[in-house]
Amino acid sequence: MKIEENKVVSLTYELRVTDEAGEDTLVETADAENPMVFLFGVSGLPEKFEQELEGKAAGDSFKFTVASEDGYGDLDESAVVPVPKNVFEVEGKIDDEMVQVGNYIPMSDNEGNHMQGRIVSVEADHVLMDFNHPLAGMDMHFEGTVIDVREATQEEISHGHVHGAGGHHH
Repeated sequence: MKIEENKVVSLTYELRVTDEAGEDTLVETADAENPMVFLFGVSGLPEKFEQELEGKAAGDSFKFTVASEDGYGDLDESAVVPVPKNVFEVEGKIDDEMVQVGNYIPMSDNEGNHMQGRIVSVEADHVLMDFNHPLAGMDMHFEGTVIDVREATQEEISHGHVHGAGGHHH
């Protein structure tokens, strides 16, 4: 069975990124015990990632690069914003363990949209937060193997995600 729309794909991979300094770093691994499992066509992954896998079958290996502009885009300077320190208060106090440079904090905007922000700096009256995707501005290099390809169930297709092993549980 080949990878195409509405197929459940399981794969192992190593993801390396090239940062702005040109350095390659291993940032994520999915192994046989914890493979990546997703519903092809509605995964939310970069389109270029899915294009590179389309047509492959169980046992096929892959090695490709997704350039930053085809992945999570370039770094957007306007996504780095000061957030008033009182936003981080719980019962009138700031959790110093949580509010540390480099930590990712789940937040929501004025419309209730959820997002992750990385703390860039902690100042006297504000916390500088970066709301870019963690892989924005980086070329992503994937190398791995397709473990399994199967038909998605009608329920998985209607819900837009995988159920069961490696997927979502209701």
